[in-house]
Amino acid sequence: MELNLIIEILKELDSFQKIQPGSQKTLEDFRMYLNEKAYEKETPRNLTEKFDLEVYDLENEIAKQVIMLGRYSKQLIRKSLEDNPNLVNEDFTYLFRMMDYPSLTKMQLIEKNAHEKQTGIEIIKRLVKNGLLIESPDQNDKRSTRISVTEKGKKVFLESMKDITIVSKIMCGKLNGEEKGNLLNYLKKLNTFHHTVYTNFKNEELVRILQMVDHD
Repeated sequence: MELNLIIEILKELDSFQKIQPGSQKTLEDFRMYLNEKAYEKETPRNLTEKFDLEVYDLENEIAKQVIMLGRYSKQLIRKSLEDNPNLVNEDFTYLFRMMDYPSLTKMQLIEKNAHEKQTGIEIIKRLVKNGLLIESPDQNDKRSTRISVTEKGKKVFLESMKDITIVSKIMCGKLNGEEKGNLLNYLKKLNTFHHTVYTNFKNEELVRILQMVDHD
């Protein structure tokens, strides 16, 4: 290891210890300190000040965290499905949704996953090609095609759920039970709002949607 790196680490450790002198600290505490320090350097607030932008500071921070969590979750799900060639990230979510229903139309399934039509159609095609979903004519609407889960799809779902359950546990990190409950309530509230936007107002201008946020 280079001497300069050792010196830099010792300087950071010294700064860390001066924050709360005399208290018992662990390596995990030091790691969290370094992470927080790195985050402060990258906070969106720095960019807004640099370019004199008027933004919603707190909301901007929340949006960043939500986006990053989404990316981390995709990476973990992809890793958990490495041994299952029939599924990729979004394929699993479609199969997961279908397990609650005897059948759905293609558009019903796509809307339940909050996707654009073309993206959803490609995922459904892939699942049908891999034998996990099967298509059938809609008896009530000849313009629609219904889809349902095959026996192979049910088997693949049950096999993949073992690893997905582990991913769910990892995604919650070191939150305790109370923190998980609070987070779940907040996420449900957010998803209820965005489901309404997606279902009824997705073609509206952003300014119109913003009025829904500001309306008490």
